[in-house]
Amino acid sequence: MRTCLLLLAGCLSFAAWAAPVEQSPAAIKAQLQDYYFDAARRGDVPMLDTFIESGYSLDTRDSKGYTALILAAYHGQAPAVERLLAAGADACAQDQRGNTALMGAIFKGEVQIARRLMATDCSPDQRNGAGQTAAMYAGLFKRLELLDALKTKGADLNAEDPLGNSATRLASGEIRSAAPR
Repeated sequence: MRTCLLLLAGCLSFAAWAAPVEQSPAAIKAQLQDYYFDAARRGDVPMLDTFIESGYSLDTRDSKGYTALILAAYHGQAPAVERLLAAGADACAQDQRGNTALMGAIFKGEVQIARRLMATDCSPDQRNGAGQTAAMYAGLFKRLELLDALKTKGADLNAEDPLGNSATRLASGEIRSAAPR
């Protein structure tokens, strides 16, 4: 694995027309991580396959806690999402704010990707740092077909966030927000 990834980093450095420079292991690791996340954003499945076949940690996180799966889902890269899931990426992983790939897909209106993520073993009532669930996102953004699918999976559409918002209320247009200070 190490040899393949070092070779990849060396080829990418050469492709950038950089003069041969000794790079620290930390710099190589950071560069590889950047290529990995960029491949997920762009939906570059052959590049993701290189990482997967090399044994690269699929649930590596960037500085915001995003995984490649979260980035691929958010950017609408269905084949990349499928490949990462098939390789064992954690569909339940949360970024630093507690958001999941499913929440990102719902937010962006990526219905096909959201449906695929709902087929995983994640709890339909998983909450982010603000106490919101995927169903609340579906209600807020009027993704009613996803709201119904989440309900079928067992999501509690009446669960409330700290402000008293529920998926049902949000879907009906009732949005509760914090009182101004």
